[in-house]
This record gives sequence, structure tokens and C-alpha cells, in this order.
Amino acid sequence: MYSGMADVAALTGSPDYNRAIDRIWDNVVSSKLYITGGIGATGSGEAFGEPYYLPNATAYAETCAAIGNAFWNFRMFLLHGDAQYIDVLERIMYNGLISGVALSGDLFFYPNPLESFGQHKRSPWFTCACCPSNISRFMPSVPGYVYAQRDDTIYVNLFIDSKVNLDIQGHKITLSQETKYPWKGAVKINLDSEIPVDFSLNVRIPGWAQNQPVPSRLYSYLQSSEEDVALKVNGEKIPLNMEKGYAVVRRVWEKDDTIELDLPLTIRRVVSAQEVEANAGRVALQRGPVVYCAEWEDNNGQVSNLVLDDSVALAAEYRSDLFDGVTVINGEVLALYQKEDGTTIDRKSQTFTAIPYYAWAHRGQGEMAVWLPREESLARPLPQPTLASQSKASASGGKDASSLNDQREPKNSIDRSFPYLHWWPRKGTVEWVQYDFPSEQVVSLVEVYWFDDTGRGECRVPQSWRVLYKKNDTWKPVVLEEPYGVEKDRYNRVKFTPVRTKALRLEITLQKEFSAGIHEWKVK
Repeated sequence: MYSGMADVAALTGSPDYNRAIDRIWDNVVSSKLYITGGIGATGSGEAFGEPYYLPNATAYAETCAAIGNAFWNFRMFLLHGDAQYIDVLERIMYNGLISGVALSGDLFFYPNPLESFGQHKRSPWFTCACCPSNISRFMPSVPGYVYAQRDDTIYVNLFIDSKVNLDIQGHKITLSQETKYPWKGAVKINLDSEIPVDFSLNVRIPGWAQNQPVPSRLYSYLQSSEEDVALKVNGEKIPLNMEKGYAVVRRVWEKDDTIELDLPLTIRRVVSAQEVEANAGRVALQRGPVVYCAEWEDNNGQVSNLVLDDSVALAAEYRSDLFDGVTVINGEVLALYQKEDGTTIDRKSQTFTAIPYYAWAHRGQGEMAVWLPREESLARPLPQPTLASQSKASASGGKDASSLNDQREPKNSIDRSFPYLHWWPRKGTVEWVQYDFPSEQVVSLVEVYWFDDTGRGECRVPQSWRVLYKKNDTWKPVVLEEPYGVEKDRYNRVKFTPVRTKALRLEITLQKEFSAGIHEWKVK
């Protein structure tokens, strides 16, 4: 719809449409845009949230929305001729859009969250298969975004190995680019013309190279860079004559003229505006247009326990052996571990690697985060293993039960920050969850934290439940020492006469008109 509004504004010159579409764009870029270029904070209604509501783990950021955002920003460029729209388009393309498709080309993400606890993997298809088909139509359209022309002005928008044939004043002009962007910042543009032709060549100088990650105050760099952008014509450096984000070079161009652009590809730390609660005290990494994330595979199997202090030295390294060739970011960070007493924290220095966000979830399921803590209080010390965390979890209805023993503590029963188990849309049924222990154990206590989304959904605390233990091949009820609880916003603890068993089960009766769910289940 916004793309259509921008087109109507461009074709009719309507001041009303212009004002409206400009205000909407400014609202999105100023308060509702993810650092990856993704949009749509909530899956409920597939919608934007309130200003600055940008949760990471529950980010919807649908692949289709990223593509729609790309279409819209290109139309805004066609309407206004301003590079800020291409800045947003480029951010989308290199991050939150191509993360929606695997490198193999046959697996897809519907949402593109900025944090994962290991529950995400790409799928070959969806019941509503809009994302795969949108990807398949977007990819062939990319050449159309690289260049643009208005009368005797040529715009170089994106830096991609390419060749374009144009007509200026009835004369044929050919431009070709040579570059290894985004891994390297050098771009060479070769010009071929039948005869000398007078025209303007407008070369985009990305906002990220001018200390502005996005065209608003929503994100900023922790420190400004003093490195300059260099532009040369036929080997001779020229001053940047900037207009609407483009370096404008007007001259009579001749055959074999060359333009060289050198963009400083330094590692930048990005912080959010203070209104973005989800990113308070956290930092993201960016190099050129590429946003990075930390993934479990490169960081000792965990991410949530890492602290990226502002003083940590970071270095870029090109890895031809990884993801068909990528530049990664390496450093040495602090990792937090919980000691056996459950309260004392052990601090260890460990190597750190960040990969481009678009390439995550290619090596199995595990933790991932774009925004990393800058201070210890925001990191989650890796907890000591427990009987529950070492058990195999399963549930009725074929539900993924891995969240039951992930040792992540909910803030309250409606907390959606971490994965949880639920049986929706089943209502009024009898369900179960089960732990198979690594070996025979003596157990006498369980604690259950119920999921209840009163006011938002159809999950409530259950009508009743009971604990069963496995004896031989038979499930038997335990002998209670205290009653079963169905309270919200707390652990419901039940003690029973000790039993020796290899497996424990909770049998749960759902309320007649409601479903139910569980955040965490502990066993002692």
C-alpha cells in the first residue's frame, strides 16, 4: 500500500499524498525499524508495535515485510531522488531480507528474529507460502535497483559487479562496476561512450560511511569514525560535492573514463535510542552495510552469557571456508558462568566471533543474538546443570518440549520473552509432559511455572494436574505431602513421598474453554 501511495504521489504530484507518505516513512524509520531493516514487531496481527517497541526474541520482522519495505523505499527514492531511501533499501537487502532464505536457496524463514534460544530453523515450505514466492520474485529484481536515470543524471545506488546500457541525449552510454563490496570498500566504475557526453553522475555515499547508520536518531554509532570517503576520477582525487546523499560529478564524460570510490569498512558499534527498552545497555556490530550476530557455534555453545565491553578490541577476518565466503569479526570477550553454589559468578575470558546476521541458523539450532550486553548485569550466567536440564523432555500432541528444562526464568506467567510450551488450540483436554532421566533417580519434589496469557490469548492455568512416576512400564501417581497448585506468576511446588524411577510425568487437565502451557518444570 505504501509503495502504491508513493507511486500516486510521484505520478500526480499530489501534496496531500506527499505529506502523508513522508510522515509514515519518517515514523517507521524513526521508531519502528529494526537494525536489520526488518519491520513488524509483533506477530499478533502481523503488525507494527508502538513507537520504539522493538523486541528481539519475539520480533516478527516477516520476510515478506522486508521485501515490501524494500519496494517502498525504492519508490520513495524515485519520488524524491534522495539517497536516504537507498540507505534503508541496502540495509534491508544485506540483512533482514536475505536472512529469510538459506544459502542453499530451498529453506526459508517466515519471521526473522534478532535473538534465538535455539528454537528456530528454516523450513522448505509454509501453509501460507508467501515468503518463498516473494523471495523468488525479489531476487531477479535486484539489478533494477543498482542504477537509475532522470534526464541527464545517472544515479549509482548500489555497489555490485554489474553493467548497464543507458541513453543520454540520444547517445549510448555503458557503465560497468568492479567491486568486492560489501567485504571490501573499493568500487571502480568504468565508462564507455560513443562520443563525449555532458551529464551528471551521482554516486551514493552511504549513510553508514557518514556516521549515520539510519536516516534518523533511532540508531547511532558509539563512536564517530574519522576515516574519509575518497572519490577519484581518472585516478585524481576530487572533493565530494554532496547533494541529497550523492556525490555529484558533472562533466563531459569520454570513453574509458573511470570513477573510483573508496569506502572505509571499519567495525562499528551501534547503539539504540534510549527509548528502545529492549536494547538498553546493549550494542550491535556492523561493518559496511552488514549487521552481525553472535551464534552458539562460534562461541563455546552459548551467547547469552557473553559481555562485549566497549574496550574489547575487534578485528575483521575474511573466511573463504565459511558460508561461501564471509568476513567475520573476532575478539576476546568475558563469559559468565554460575558456580555450584548457584549464586557466585565465575568470569572467564574467551574468544569471540560474530558472523553476518543473514547467515545464521545454517549449522544447527542454538543461541543467537544481534544485540549483546555491554555490562555484566545484562548477561545470563550459564547455569549449572540440573536433573531437569539433563533429562529428555517430551510432551503430548507432538509439542516441542525443549523449553521445559532450558533454565530460563520467566518474569511472570504471560512472559513471552523466552520459548514456552503450550497446547493451543486444544481446550479441555488431558495433556502430559514427561522427563526421561539419564539414569534411575530418587525424586520427591517438582516445581511448575504455568503459562497464562489472560487478556491476550486463550491459555489459562489448568483445571487440575498430578504427578506420575514410571514403575516398570506402568505410570503410577505419587503420594502427596502437599496439594497441587495452579497459581499464576510463581512456581507451584509439590512435595511427595520419594520414589525411585527413570521417568516422571505431569498429567494436566485443561479448563473446559481454555488451553494451557508451561514455562519451566523443575525436579528435585
